[in-house]
Amino acid sequence: MSQATTAATAMKAESRPTTVTRYNVEDGAAGVKPVKVTLYRWAGKWGPFKVNIPCGECTLTSDILSDTFLTDLAGIPIELEVKDWLTHWPSAMKRGGWHAPVVLVDDKIITQGHALNRGVLTEAVVKSFTASNDVSGNIVFGKQGCPHCVRAKEELDARGIAYSYFDVVKQPRALYEMIARVKPEIGEKTPVTVPQVWMRGRYVGGADKLMENLARGSSDGAAVGGVAHGQSRSLGSANQLGQRKSSDGLAYAD
Repeated sequence: MSQATTAATAMKAESRPTTVTRYNVEDGAAGVKPVKVTLYRWAGKWGPFKVNIPCGECTLTSDILSDTFLTDLAGIPIELEVKDWLTHWPSAMKRGGWHAPVVLVDDKIITQGHALNRGVLTEAVVKSFTASNDVSGNIVFGKQGCPHCVRAKEELDARGIAYSYFDVVKQPRALYEMIARVKPEIGEKTPVTVPQVWMRGRYVGGADKLMENLARGSSDGAAVGGVAHGQSRSLGSANQLGQRKSSDGLAYAD
């Protein structure tokens, strides 16, 4: 099956200048709500007025949206709605979208007036998706050169516990997901540290918390099952004692 057929299913309504395209729908589990993305482009007509000059940045933004959905955001079900700004200007203005191209994620504006930054898009979509989809399996978010990340991974390996590991420096999507999932657990003002561990979909914390759970043999520790490295789609208060900043601004969680 072709990538276009697998990744996106388009439905075009001829009665109005609106196009809805669904991406990654076959990757999503049954019942998973897709993230809604809306693009208002400089096009359309209203009364005697009609847009005759195409918007280059709107076309560029549309291309960035499609490519990001198929690459950086692969596996996340997304519904893209494209509307002509002039035709739908009342709804665009009501949302604060006065300068096309306007991009919204779940009805919240993330950018307008210039070509889309794909990093901004990825962060917004991942944050929206994580808010309505829980972690499954055993997950470790870490980074290269972090001794506590190594300690956590080695302990899991020694015990034969399968898990998925994500490098938050090399994988931007992993960083966005980690922050979106950790902040509700530790508080918005608490610094985010690595590693961050989930076992059987339940938040554990850093390496020390993981060791405590493993030592007790609790449902968060040695007794849990898991998923193999890299196969998960998930892709208490933080212990700040002994933290030291790394070169990229993250702290090591001991």
